[in-house]
Amino acid sequence: MKKALILLGCPEAPSQTPMAVYSVYKLTSLGYQVTVASTPSALKLLEVSDPEELYVKNKIDIESCLENLEEGIFDLLVGFVHKDAAVSYFVTFYSILNTSSIAVVFERDPELLENYIESIEESTDATIVSARAYHNPTPLRVKFDRALKKLED
Repeated sequence: MKKALILLGCPEAPSQTPMAVYSVYKLTSLGYQVTVASTPSALKLLEVSDPEELYVKNKIDIESCLENLEEGIFDLLVGFVHKDAAVSYFVTFYSILNTSSIAVVFERDPELLENYIESIEESTDATIVSARAYHNPTPLRVKFDRALKKLED
């Protein structure tokens, strides 16, 4: 079975949690065993959003995950990026895993959005899904679905 890792940082942006649950759903339907590595606060939101673990079954603290990370243990990396720290985490995980990767980059400020995209482009070969989004996850969902379709083709 293919394995995917989803990275979640600070859950400040309302779009992140529903997109994370949706991403787990989509990846699971494509045959991936999905693990979500997140900050403690993002984990709490996931637990409230999916209390019976119908979608998010495998969760780990992002720091613990990083400590035990090695190349080859995941077939896909999906990182949610809406802060500088999230860019750093994504690039670090990308460098260690050396696997297919999707950066889901979102921010309401167009200048910050462009900065995050440029940082990821400079440091990785990841597919970038980006939208000027904060409250509404729909633009991200549509672009994420397109990226997954290309990945599976």
